[in-house]
Amino acid sequence: MNVYTKKELTLLETPFDDIRRKMDLLLLLGQLLMENGANTNQILRDMLRAAAYMGINENLVHVHISYTTIMLNISDDSHAYTVFRKTLHHGVNMTTLSVLSKLTWKALEQSFTLDEFEKRLRTIAETPPRYPHGLLNIAAGFACGAFALLFGGTILSAWVTTLCAIIGFFVRTLCNRWEVNIYISIMAAAFAATTSAYLLHTLFASDAMIYAMISCTLFMIPGVPLINAVDDMINNHIMAGMTRAMNTFLIVGSMTVGITMALYFDRLSNFTSLSILPGQLYPLQLAASVVGAIGFSIIFNIPYRLLPLVGMGGLIAVAIRNTLLVYLGFSLPGATFLATAIISICALKASRYFRTAAPVLSIPSVIPLIPGVLLYRFLFGIVTINTLDTESLLHALRSGVTGITTIICIAIGVSIPHILASRYLDRAKHQRLLHLLQDRGAGHP
Repeated sequence: MNVYTKKELTLLETPFDDIRRKMDLLLLLGQLLMENGANTNQILRDMLRAAAYMGINENLVHVHISYTTIMLNISDDSHAYTVFRKTLHHGVNMTTLSVLSKLTWKALEQSFTLDEFEKRLRTIAETPPRYPHGLLNIAAGFACGAFALLFGGTILSAWVTTLCAIIGFFVRTLCNRWEVNIYISIMAAAFAATTSAYLLHTLFASDAMIYAMISCTLFMIPGVPLINAVDDMINNHIMAGMTRAMNTFLIVGSMTVGITMALYFDRLSNFTSLSILPGQLYPLQLAASVVGAIGFSIIFNIPYRLLPLVGMGGLIAVAIRNTLLVYLGFSLPGATFLATAIISICALKASRYFRTAAPVLSIPSVIPLIPGVLLYRFLFGIVTINTLDTESLLHALRSGVTGITTIICIAIGVSIPHILASRYLDRAKHQRLLHLLQDRGAGHP
């Protein structure tokens, strides 16, 4: 543990001492959280904790968060400072989120100087992703192949799905490297993956290949933005949640356009009415849930040591949901909600032992429950509305309602620990924070 000099301790106990630097670091922390997939509650919580470490009382801190901008104001009766920071891109990096959350606590526990805090924060900002692009490509392919099995496909259709998803992921990577518009990139990747699946579907002439056509683009399903959008709105961060929801809608819409373009000449396949619910519980589905959860965990860049734990979480989530669907007659939203809630409570408990944030464990574990097919089945129905009869249109609308309801259930399920025990959790963290602040200067010269 470091020992503060008098000058360093004064800096960290006087709110407006070197305020410009402090605000710059707080905004950098918020920017990194936003760009790597944190929800608004997590951003606010970590920024306020870092401000407390810097000697700035939370009553002096005012933060406004939109999807592209973070505004920070620190003021009292005689001072007022306001700064903005743009969030340049949005992705998912669970390792970064976990490390940033730990940093704010370590700064207090290990008595970091402001120089050391800044050095570590900027090191995190410059750290490249944990997994190389090649491994991400393979992980995306296997995750989509697992979805094909979860939907009832065969081993052959899973391998075809894996190949087609790898092709689609490669196309999206090229588009991103060439700085193509994000939605055009998604459209191109969806077109490439679905075209490959359609060509292989005609080659093998097997009905099971249709599962490849509906699963090969699911690596692009914005599961984390979907969950964050609902989480923000139910926690009264309406504008941020609505913006996330609109971005999610545009991503799914871009996927739908790419898929529609690929299937324009296909007059035989009709995946809009294909059932994606299990008829019975197969061991192969449980194995697929493990592969799917680990595949998405790699895409989300979670720490290596947590991959087996998340794989087990995915297995438990799918096993609970499918058991409720098949044997107890639950609806898809109801079964998904219970499975997600159980996983979230287990993740909260496990996060203490594995020293990580609970969402790092819970979100990748429940991603295999995302009803992505229902969402873009709905949009596909809207795009082809001129060719739909009344029954098909109603089916598309029903898919959309069921899919959105299921997403809301997943988001609420992930938030269950905080919803049920928010006062206890917040009070415990606040007491811990006060204790560390009181002890910080005890050993200074």
